[in-house]
Amino acid sequence: MKKPKIFLALDTNKISETRRIIANAKSNKLDIGYKFGLEFFYAKGSREFISKIRGKKIFLDLKLNDIPATCSAAIRSLKDIKNINYITLHANAGEETIKAVVKSAKKTNSKLRLLLVTVLTSISNSSIKKIGHTKSIKELVKKQALLAKACGCHGIVCAGTDLKSVKKIFKGEIVTPGIRLKGDSAGDQKRVIGPKEAFKNGSTALVMGRSIIKGNIKNNISKLIKELK
Repeated sequence: MKKPKIFLALDTNKISETRRIIANAKSNKLDIGYKFGLEFFYAKGSREFISKIRGKKIFLDLKLNDIPATCSAAIRSLKDIKNINYITLHANAGEETIKAVVKSAKKTNSKLRLLLVTVLTSISNSSIKKIGHTKSIKELVKKQALLAKACGCHGIVCAGTDLKSVKKIFKGEIVTPGIRLKGDSAGDQKRVIGPKEAFKNGSTALVMGRSIIKGNIKNNISKLIKELK
């Protein structure tokens, strides 16, 4: 049986803390990879640290969002970190930028898979209207998923609350953040879901940070495995 794929969100700017989390977050029942966001990537020594990781999927969550030339150049600047498997780009960057990044990624690292970020899990229907969108989140995410497909992206990053509608039109990888274990606080997230429900509704991988790395990591991993049964 295929192991559930979990990307552990290493949301810290301290390499020592990252090492501690990795040392405690182990399981032979889960396929655990590591997600590095802006907080870690901007920290001193981060590139060297990431480049030395072996035997794990590496997800670089930079959420690129700029003009085509700038985003393409950003991809090329990562050529020295050869073990990156996934990188993110915002759908808001637009079709031209997405296509340019897809092209740049193919030339820079043939193993690099591009994930298009749809609507962030911290955004609600009321807040999305304040930034000028007239469509509901579900409608917007479906349009963004179709854009990802048309531009040649390998997958999307999509909230669990949008999985059912997106799965019908998008057959690539669907990575889901905003995952919470039972009893956990939603925090700053507006659209959260449990891990079992996310996989059931079509997610191919989950991103989990606070629910795992806060508190007793080993106990949290055990709790996750129990909830997935």
